Amino acid sequence: MARAKTPSASDASPATDPAAPAAVEAPAAGAGADEENVPAAATFKETATRAARQAGDKARDLVSESTSRAAGALSDVSRMVNDAAETVDEKVGPQYGRYARNAADALANFSETLKNKNADDLIADARGFVRKSPAVAIGIAAALGFVVARVVKAGLNAADNDDDADA
Repeated sequence: MARAKTPSASDASPATDPAAPAAVEAPAAGAGADEENVPAAATFKETATRAARQAGDKARDLVSESTSRAAGALSDVSRMVNDAAETVDEKVGPQYGRYARNAADALANFSETLKNKNADDLIADARGFVRKSPAVAIGIAAALGFVVARVVKAGLNAADNDDDADA
């Protein structure tokens, strides 16, 4: 008696296996779905690029406005320190008055530097400074973080006190 050979998975060919055409057709269906997603992906990318550009422009505008305000404030402080230098001369001595005038001049020079630079120049200068002196940059960042935290905390405390007074 001859036994009939049982077909195995390795014996099946795409031409003889009824499941094979489905397997071959499945990727084709998926490829069509990818083609439909291409315009959606491109639209998303364009929207994200546009939003990033708008955010960058807004940030530059804010930096320009902030540097203008900071430069004005530094000019005012410079004038006040320079005016106070005479009093320092009289009460403490001329050597300390010179220190005050030098500090006023340094503030005035820094103020002019801020007024004459745009946001991109300031960012490039900051990047260069961080590359040149990373430890100092980290220290400055920590000090600024501390100052900002104190200002925020003081503002929150003042708001709480105002709410308590209104109640």
